[in-house]
Amino acid sequence: MERSREAGVRAVTPGNGDALRLLAAATGARAVVEIGTGTGVSGMYLLRGMRPEGVLTTVDIEPERQQFARQAFRMAGHAPNRARFIPGHALDVLPRLTDGGYDLVFCDGDRLEYLEYLAESLRLLRPGGLVCFAGVFAGGRTVDSAAQPTEVRRLRELLRTVRESKELMPALLPVGDGLLCAARAWAA
Repeated sequence: MERSREAGVRAVTPGNGDALRLLAAATGARAVVEIGTGTGVSGMYLLRGMRPEGVLTTVDIEPERQQFARQAFRMAGHAPNRARFIPGHALDVLPRLTDGGYDLVFCDGDRLEYLEYLAESLRLLRPGGLVCFAGVFAGGRTVDSAAQPTEVRRLRELLRTVRESKELMPALLPVGDGLLCAARAWAA
């Protein structure tokens, strides 16, 4: 977390991290996509919850941040083959990943793109897989009736879309700045 502050990167809170670790463990996650590597804080929690042979695919537009994360994972004793680092814009990278090949997708990138991440996540997730979005409370602004900036309006749209989806079973966890999680429904 200290490295995140030094780098000026927002990191998940310990509550968010614990929830991510638990969700990765509960799903028996072998393959996880993380959008927004940051300095590796959320990736560390995800790796701790994943199966020992699991691989975290982490995408970030800033390769320097991925170097911080790579060092953090190595210092924590994670084997190099446990994480795959892909530099680039998430909406350019995600279409190249395998359909239905992932157990969990964690979104902590550009909040203006969360709806697009949701569409890609539905394609990437296996039935029963989870998609999670960090920071959906936007510091309490998503429930404030005052006029809001575009980011908050997009978060409200995401919350509504997930709630109304027939493909998802959502839960809004009150940890950190809000963690929206949704399981992809099993095929009928």
